[in-house]
Amino acid sequence: MRVAVIGLGRFGHSLALSLADRGAEVIAIDKDREAVDAVKDKVALAVIMDSEDNEALRAQGVDKADVAVISIGEESFRSNVLTTIHLKKMGVKTVISRAFEDIDREILENIGADKVVFPEDESGIRLARSITSTGVIDYISLDDNETYTMAQIEAPKRFWGKKIGDLRIAARYNVNIVLVKHLLEVKDKRGDTVIKEEVNPVPRADDVINQGDVLWVVGTTEDVEHFSHL
Repeated sequence: MRVAVIGLGRFGHSLALSLADRGAEVIAIDKDREAVDAVKDKVALAVIMDSEDNEALRAQGVDKADVAVISIGEESFRSNVLTTIHLKKMGVKTVISRAFEDIDREILENIGADKVVFPEDESGIRLARSITSTGVIDYISLDDNETYTMAQIEAPKRFWGKKIGDLRIAARYNVNIVLVKHLLEVKDKRGDTVIKEEVNPVPRADDVINQGDVLWVVGTTEDVEHFSHL
């Protein structure tokens, strides 16, 4: 997986190193030489560059990234916006942009950001885990040391059509399912087929997991990560 991290302040620095530790090919970008030098020996490519330069982004292969995270500081929100626009126009599949206020989120979502994160709520380590774990929708750390985690995970194909009790998830994977979201096709008042979300807050052994279900699972961070790769 190729991930571009643009902006190497505290959040971006942590994210770039965490992604590299997890095996991602990281392109780290910042205008500040010291910030780039601090990660250059640990990532695939570290570049001193102005991310508002569309051609420079392409020259470094950012347009070929699977994910781009724009973590530019609050004082340069204009650059954050312009970089987000550039990356979406280039066709980067997933663009994650950093916000500081609710109005920032609204602006970034309106210009096409696929996900908006607030640095107060999101650690670089947590975001790296979410980016590199296939099928994971979101992670929530349950303690300060991130030893225990709750995660939303798309139900693995091997679970479809099977009862929770028959899967013996706790015994086999050391995690527990605490909630299941089902996506159901229903008819609205006009007779049109629409998708409705139904929450099962107390999953039981006889409940069946279906295609499209989202599982809330809890366990140690290590066990939850292993489960997410099924």
